[in-house]
Amino acid sequence: MKNNIFLIANLLLVSLLLSCNNKKLTEVVDVPLPTAQEKVAMGLPEDVKANEGSFQMEKLPYSYDALAPNISAATLEMHYSKHYLTYTNNLNRALAGTPLENLTIEEVLAKLDLNDANLRNNAGGFYNHTLYWGCMASKAGGQPTDLLADAITKKFGSFEDFTSLFKNESEKLFGSGWVWLVVDKSGELQITSTQNQDNPLMLNALIPGKPILALDIWEHAYYIDYQYKRKNYIDAFFNVINWKKVAENYESAVKK
Repeated sequence: MKNNIFLIANLLLVSLLLSCNNKKLTEVVDVPLPTAQEKVAMGLPEDVKANEGSFQMEKLPYSYDALAPNISAATLEMHYSKHYLTYTNNLNRALAGTPLENLTIEEVLAKLDLNDANLRNNAGGFYNHTLYWGCMASKAGGQPTDLLADAITKKFGSFEDFTSLFKNESEKLFGSGWVWLVVDKSGELQITSTQNQDNPLMLNALIPGKPILALDIWEHAYYIDYQYKRKNYIDAFFNVINWKKVAENYESAVKK
């Protein structure tokens, strides 16, 4: 009898301890975890400065979180403050002491030796990203108007047809690269793509022209947000296209 009482007492004690431990575990689990955004130590775009040299980074015309949820703050901060900064610093180092160091970036791209992989990649990376930032904005998307809208309809049939062709070019591009809307030498709009950090201003361009809209298809532009689903990123890009800026680029290109 005494043994039974002792056994029952031990079982009650164990049950009480487990109950307390479970309560403690519940209290720990109930503590809210930091969100993904809180885990990232976000700086400000204006705090990012390239080293002294021929070129400086284009100031990002919006905050890191301005394009969310289409492009997250984490993606934009990494893309701007790491990749773009690196291309700018590497470009300046590659140009230092050369005949190209006092030229515009468009002149550098037109004159550079395509066999110089270091200069080619970094000059392209600097120019391409500079254009890309300006092609996006908060509360943007929609459709172009006025002269650009007319030019798109004339060339592609409709804005919907243009969108379909541009997205198709973006989805079929193999590997890393860029997709462009350019004004060619005859003043017409063309959709084209380039590998790596090449662009339509370089001597090897299949469709030479002045870029007015750029889409980055490198994985670092979308992998945090969309992983392998490139199509979702392409669709999201159309939600943030700054058609006002693209129209300005178009009008500038056709005047030259």
